[in-house]
Amino acid sequence: MGHLGALLFLLGGLGALAQICEITEVDSTLVERLGQRLLPWMDRLSPEQLNPSIYVGLRLSRLQAGAKEAHYLHSLKLSYQKSLLRPSSSKDGNDSEAKPSMGQLALYLLALRANCEFVGGRKGDRLVSQLKRFLEDEKAAIGHNHQGHLRTSYYQYGLGILALCVHQKRVHDSVVGKLLYAVEHESHLLQDHVSVDTMAMAGLAFSCLELSNLNPSQRDRISLALRRVQEKILKAQTPEGYFGNVYSTPLALQLLTGSLSPTVELGMACLKAKAALQASLQHKTFQNPLMISQLLPVLNQKSYVDLISPDCQAPRALLEPAPETPPQAQVPEFIDVVLKVSGVSPSYTHSVSVPAGSSLEDVLKNAQEHGRFRVTHLVSTQHRLAFRRMRMFSIKRSWSDPCDEGVTWPALLQSAV
Repeated sequence: MGHLGALLFLLGGLGALAQICEITEVDSTLVERLGQRLLPWMDRLSPEQLNPSIYVGLRLSRLQAGAKEAHYLHSLKLSYQKSLLRPSSSKDGNDSEAKPSMGQLALYLLALRANCEFVGGRKGDRLVSQLKRFLEDEKAAIGHNHQGHLRTSYYQYGLGILALCVHQKRVHDSVVGKLLYAVEHESHLLQDHVSVDTMAMAGLAFSCLELSNLNPSQRDRISLALRRVQEKILKAQTPEGYFGNVYSTPLALQLLTGSLSPTVELGMACLKAKAALQASLQHKTFQNPLMISQLLPVLNQKSYVDLISPDCQAPRALLEPAPETPPQAQVPEFIDVVLKVSGVSPSYTHSVSVPAGSSLEDVLKNAQEHGRFRVTHLVSTQHRLAFRRMRMFSIKRSWSDPCDEGVTWPALLQSAV
């Protein structure tokens, strides 16, 4: 009985330790190499290549890019303020330049907060007003009966609420209510092919609202929705340990690591996810800067919700560029991709072979050249809905393929609103 009691005591202690979600003690060399992959992207300063997510990811990590980091934020400010604050009827002949989408504006506000800045003043108030206007337009698109369709996605909708929340800017209860309704009625979300990423972003928005108490009349409803999101994400864990897939796991962990409802199930699921991520880092799975910028905060036990009160004085190690290796001549590896389009009659299915690392545009152009497919038809403004309903590619390989990584970014933040 004495040995049995000791065993039960030990198991009880392990259970208690595994109640919270912690991602700690990841190999520092692997983390540094991950951060180094962002450095070349910080040299790309054209408006179409600037990405606030890169800056946010670094600021929430244990890594820094020194003077390059400050220059990148300066470039973000110049580009975003110029495009977002430009009058809609500009006389400078640049009307053809697309303004950032709701998701991009939200990420820009997160970047400002990551630098411990609150939006304010005339320019800052205009940015806040524009983001609120985006959300109001989307609320109207959903409709009073919740039967309408967003112009963007629930991912961007949740991101917009989160960005305003970390700046302590309240949005109307009716705006928050649309996101709450979508989570409460799963069948409604499934109409838009909801992903783990979407659920995680909604959960991060709810976490911020709960901590900030910006919508007190909906507090109980927000808390229930947050628990529901956590349960859904835990149920989406794969046998390998990922939540949904390898690329949706970082955002899911951002939510779970800040969970206010620790359970043994949560702790064990996060231990399993940590092991899967460690293996992915060893195999250099993460190459896309968007995915890397979501993962770096997790490896520092941070999330976007920490931008409520960011620690801008925390020590961070300076990143040095990775040593260059001589290029090796090799035959490019090709990947078979099955392209399926639903919602059209007759339905479209076509298989193409493309080099590893091909972009979505490369795949679509290949399909146009070798199959019954028109790229211009799908990406036109009139048929944007058909494009959004297009199913993702079924790669005849594992989820760790770099080609697939570039396709699975859920918010499609580069699309116009």
